[in-house]
Amino acid sequence: MMIRYFKHKRNYLVLLLSVCTLACNKQLDLTPTDTIDPSKAFRTVKDLNGGLLGAYGELTNNTIYSVSLVTDECNLPSENVTGGGVASYRWQIDPSSTTITASFGENYVAIDRANRVLAALYQVTTKPDEEILKNQYHGELLALRAYCHFELLQSYASAYEPAAMGIPYMDSSVIGKPSRNTFGEVVAKIGNDLQQAKTLIPASFDDNTRITKAGVSAIQARVALYTQQWDDAITFATEAINALPLASATEFPNIWKDTEEAEVIWKLKQVIGNTPIGDVYFNRNIVLYAPSFELINQFDKTNDVRYAAYIRFDNTRGAGKSQYLVNKYAGTSGNPNLTDIKLFRTGEMYLIRAEALAEKSKVPDGADDLNALRSARIKGYTSQSFANKDALITALYTERFKELAFEGHRLFDLRRRGMSVTRETADAINALGAVLLKPGDKGYVFPIPDAETKANKNMKQNPGY
Repeated sequence: MMIRYFKHKRNYLVLLLSVCTLACNKQLDLTPTDTIDPSKAFRTVKDLNGGLLGAYGELTNNTIYSVSLVTDECNLPSENVTGGGVASYRWQIDPSSTTITASFGENYVAIDRANRVLAALYQVTTKPDEEILKNQYHGELLALRAYCHFELLQSYASAYEPAAMGIPYMDSSVIGKPSRNTFGEVVAKIGNDLQQAKTLIPASFDDNTRITKAGVSAIQARVALYTQQWDDAITFATEAINALPLASATEFPNIWKDTEEAEVIWKLKQVIGNTPIGDVYFNRNIVLYAPSFELINQFDKTNDVRYAAYIRFDNTRGAGKSQYLVNKYAGTSGNPNLTDIKLFRTGEMYLIRAEALAEKSKVPDGADDLNALRSARIKGYTSQSFANKDALITALYTERFKELAFEGHRLFDLRRRGMSVTRETADAINALGAVLLKPGDKGYVFPIPDAETKANKNMKQNPGY
């Protein structure tokens, strides 16, 4: 019995089982005609880079879209009569919900591509001046594999606890019927990959469309936050902060127009031909999903540079139309809705370090980080102090809601502390009662795709589905 991974046109990972009976045993010695031998596909260092770019190219905005739909970041305007994503927005989620489960296949295909290059890496001979480059590609592949596994954990782990069901950790393209590793097992393997990657990627490499050494630190910081390794979160976030300072108030809006690179640690470069990320919010003059009033009301609309960068107000759109639009991915007039997808920014690193410091009861130090971020974003901001750890963490969660809006964090932040998704009355007009999503409810943890559990009986489904 053999399992092969292939990419479906809708980015799903489908497990094909080729069942051979005793009568066809001789056929087992035949070379498959639908696969490429990595030793033949990757002969040079340039080939390794091509394979690595193919793995990077599999990543999309699927997780950002799913999180926006399920949480309190967005509301559903009446003008959206397309039906796109509406069932997910209303929490009508099951294992066949392809909008929600698209990231499963996307990440496993990227992992598989990375593993194929890694399998060939040691067979590629190099010239003396190519060894550093080969090591860099090796490090990027390991870091990318780690990142994709962690993305899967965020969406599909049954809980963010060591013994909870995680996802299958795939370190090879040749596997049987994988079962789910525990959350803790996957985190340990991710940690090993990232630790090795950091020794291979040169400090001089600074292309933020790929994973740099600072990018590895940023991934490590995020993993440490979810696993409550507070000392590590502080260490790795500090490394990323030291590598890239916060953007100034002048620079910040231009990050989202792709004319400024300040504080962008890693981004997915988007070019004409890619599906624009902004299309999921506004397309063909229809506001598909608008920023929630709950989110809008968190901002100082006059002094907070994030407000205009993230949200556009247009009262000329006419009756029955949303006056608020997601502006974060508006793109340019020449390329509407087409912008690079920012995966890691220094702003997040300040919030990670502040939360870790708060958890270690270093409230003044955590407050310093929060105040530094707010001072960079809000004109005339006056620093605040906090009475205790809980008060600071509450403020940090509000700040994460604002700072990281539409970047794919909100649901997972709520899950980290067992908090419910709640929608205010003004945001629930078209929600059909989907106003409170509690831990244990369908949709709070994403389901393993139907195709996976049907093809592989070892793949257990998440509770509630």
